[in-house]
Amino acid sequence: MAAYMLTRAGASVVLLEAGRPWFSTEHSDMLRWPYDSPRRGASTTERPFGEFDACDGGWEIPGEPYTTAPGTSFRWFRARMLGGRTNHWGRISLRFGPHDFRRKSLDGLGDDWPISYQDLKPYYDRVDRLVGIYGSREGLPNEPDGVFLPPPRPRCYELLVKQSCDRLGVACISSRLSILTRPLNGRPACHFCGQCNRGCSTNSNFSSPEVLIRPALATGRLTLITSAMAREVTVGDDGRATGVAYIDKETGSGAHVRARVVVLAASACESARLLLNSKSSRHPQGLANSSGVVGRYLTDTTGTDVAGFIPRLVDNPVHNEDGAGGHIYMPWWLDNRKLDFPRGYHIEVWGGRRVPSYGFMGNIHRYPPGGGYGQQLKQDYRRYWGATVGFSGRGEMIPNDDCYCDIDPDTVDEWGIPVLRFHWKWSDHERKQARHMQETFRAIIADMGGEVYAPMPSYEQDYGLLPGGVIIHELGTTRMGRDPATSVLNEYCQAHEVKNLFLADGGAFVSQADKNPTWTILALAMRTGEYIAWQMKRRAL
Repeated sequence: MAAYMLTRAGASVVLLEAGRPWFSTEHSDMLRWPYDSPRRGASTTERPFGEFDACDGGWEIPGEPYTTAPGTSFRWFRARMLGGRTNHWGRISLRFGPHDFRRKSLDGLGDDWPISYQDLKPYYDRVDRLVGIYGSREGLPNEPDGVFLPPPRPRCYELLVKQSCDRLGVACISSRLSILTRPLNGRPACHFCGQCNRGCSTNSNFSSPEVLIRPALATGRLTLITSAMAREVTVGDDGRATGVAYIDKETGSGAHVRARVVVLAASACESARLLLNSKSSRHPQGLANSSGVVGRYLTDTTGTDVAGFIPRLVDNPVHNEDGAGGHIYMPWWLDNRKLDFPRGYHIEVWGGRRVPSYGFMGNIHRYPPGGGYGQQLKQDYRRYWGATVGFSGRGEMIPNDDCYCDIDPDTVDEWGIPVLRFHWKWSDHERKQARHMQETFRAIIADMGGEVYAPMPSYEQDYGLLPGGVIIHELGTTRMGRDPATSVLNEYCQAHEVKNLFLADGGAFVSQADKNPTWTILALAMRTGEYIAWQMKRRAL
């Protein structure tokens, strides 16, 4: 987004990308059938979400290790391709609400942001109009409506979910996804093939290479350098950033690009790594880190899942359940002041009759009449396909002193760059939230007349809470704030200590919120790009 804004403002931009060039309209596997591959779409180490998934990357990348402190469970997902994680996500595009920017004022935990929802609202609106998002206007207090395209209608199983939610008092509304249901800015509407995770060959869902980088290239002012592994931000005698040193992965040689302004948008943890590795006599703790805050306040979205078998969906007449991701979701609907945990979560729903691939309907022996062989097994697959409905909770974690990343003094990657070491510990705030998720999901499935085969996880099992990093929403590490002693960036994502250094990823977040972060990252990056262009025009940078 920063490159898009700056090139359109007239600036010349060099974009360093550690991976390969990739554009969904040219490289997508969207329309390949599972039987086109001997693997039938099964996952690989490089593509843990299936071999046709759009994203090059995963939690393990050869030659690029990371470490964890003793007793810590944390997994770090990285994408190594143009557009990074925007090639891997569900396109769930939720704005933070007014309360999310001032949580400390409301419940005393964490910190407030130095900006409000009203500061960011114009940029949310512009992102909506530029990228495109569907949804329904609901008027909910902390779930701001956007500039929505019409939402798709719920599928059969989603209608049953909504009926149960209505009976249980759980809010259930249209999903808010950055997928076009009407043509927008020269891009066609989605044709509902249902393979959004593979990259959209029609350019109807959002990924940054097609929607942001290609228009930036069209200005003639963007130079794209791929296979460039950034090593450190260089600094001049005057304390200003002078550019970025990187390794050309094709040749293994070092290189450097000079710049009047440096913008890091490598992801929250990768940008923190760059700053921590940018040490000098002037910055012995790393660049922009006199406060020691870089790497601190690391958070990830909380998550746990429950699936249930719904007999009412057995032998459902064959019908088309393709579409654009999930068509419904549940925003946080309760008052935390009446609960034993301080922050909320939203619910994502999955199920239905999507294109089956390797491993679909695992554990069919649990379904009546219990699996088997031959024709009966084939018939059971047909009867029960679509009879499982699942719920995933995605909630807010509160930053704590035990969750951070620093540089491992003993480990480097294959290019000799020191790697990150993660420290992680959930608190009871998150455990109690996960217990509530489990109880809610099981109540909805029971109301639908269904059965959950997995037992309720215990406190000792963190109530099913997934390890840190698994939800792939790492935030914080270079948070913004008014006080340079407790923050890295100011309200425009500009480093307090280095005037011409900016960040445009999730590192700036002060709190997590119970919303997926992409829309807020985009809005912040748009605001930062606009601010940089304004400052450059007035020669303040």
